[in-house]
Amino acid sequence: MKKEFEALYREYFPRIYAFLYKLTENRDLAEELTQETFYQAFVAFYRFRGDSDVFTWLASIAKHTYYRWLRKNKRQIDTVNPEALIESYSESVSEHPADTVERHLLAERVRRALSALPKKYRDVTILRVYADMSYTQIGDALGISENSARVIYFRAKKMMMEAIQDEYDV
Repeated sequence: MKKEFEALYREYFPRIYAFLYKLTENRDLAEELTQETFYQAFVAFYRFRGDSDVFTWLASIAKHTYYRWLRKNKRQIDTVNPEALIESYSESVSEHPADTVERHLLAERVRRALSALPKKYRDVTILRVYADMSYTQIGDALGISENSARVIYFRAKKMMMEAIQDEYDV
């Protein structure tokens, strides 16, 4: 079992670390949470039945590890980095100062819109955007159907865009 887990660690460490780094924007914290994720996975490895993809299982553990860290440190989930969401809505990055200011304003708008989402919508959005998970993987991680994950993500995007439009009359 130890060799199998070591292989799993080597294969998935970069993706889990990247996922947690996107959430925390802190290399040390992402490293710490990644280590804790793999520790928790090692402890629970005997219970993994293979009902979902290994990455889905690990990303779910990572998400819960991150949320536990937030609660323990009395921080709010709205500290989630909105950059990945912004990148998904913008085609290119310009070096012009006005564009930089606009990107920062958009980042703040997205952060508020994301934090205002109900928990299940926020979870699906985070897993879809930050972890780059498929709808099937999201469904497995959250215990919902693939179709529900699609619908929730679609509604979350719509809710976020409406919140941004309402707030700034875009």
